[in-house]
Amino acid sequence: MDSSASIILAVAIMVIMMGMGLSLSLSDFKRVAQYPKPVLLGLTNQIILLPLVSLGLIYLFQPPAFISIGMILLAACPGGTSSNLVTLLAKGDLALSVSMTAINSIITIVTIPFWVGYAYTNYLAEASSMSSPTEDIFKTLIIILAIPLSIGMLVKQRAPAFAKRMERPVRIASSVFLAVVILGLLAREFDLFQQYVGDTLAIVAALNAITMGLGYILAKAFGLNLKQGLTIAIESGIQNGTLTISLAVITLNEPDFAIIAAIYSLVMYAFSSVPIYFGLKASK
Repeated sequence: MDSSASIILAVAIMVIMMGMGLSLSLSDFKRVAQYPKPVLLGLTNQIILLPLVSLGLIYLFQPPAFISIGMILLAACPGGTSSNLVTLLAKGDLALSVSMTAINSIITIVTIPFWVGYAYTNYLAEASSMSSPTEDIFKTLIIILAIPLSIGMLVKQRAPAFAKRMERPVRIASSVFLAVVILGLLAREFDLFQQYVGDTLAIVAALNAITMGLGYILAKAFGLNLKQGLTIAIESGIQNGTLTISLAVITLNEPDFAIIAAIYSLVMYAFSSVPIYFGLKASK
């Protein structure tokens, strides 16, 4: 991917994260402190169970190394902002969704470098002769996640009316950015996509179905209501594909690692129709 495309990709992520900040205020985090159980359960599913499920599927399917690393990178990334839109469509708990997405985005600044280092060490034969990418990953995440998110929250605090007006346009722009990024990547890596699409579809479908199912089961097991259960399932299944692709292409300079994220992004929206169906059915 040339430098201009890489810059566009980085800017896209920053716009998406700034848009998330526009919908957040300190009161959202205070609410989490007052009612921590739903967020803690959701984050457990996203930060701990999702990568572990990914490792289990890698062991089961034995895919090529670039798919294994892409899987771990995808699972390590936070939920995508489009999960908030899917939660809205499913009549879920939107406040919980936004809070989980924001907190997970902050936590993964620390956890993504760990998982990338693990993936390189275990699945890349050349890793012993390479410098660790974890420091570069950490710096990238600060620039494209933490800073834009903070700017968005500052705008929300200083100009709440403007932030409110911009929420919907930025959310739409986020979805458009993701679609453009996925189509561009698939066009560039079409031969690789064509070669591995069968195996990749199976493993990403399993990852999405299992993590969404675990999210819902965990929520119900701990006594959460239907809206919270659906929200946690959605947050567990909708990953930040744009961020995954950005890290693979820009920071790691390995577009092959991004193939799994591109395919997963298509699958996750198809599977999200399930919680939307049950949410709409329950709301009637």
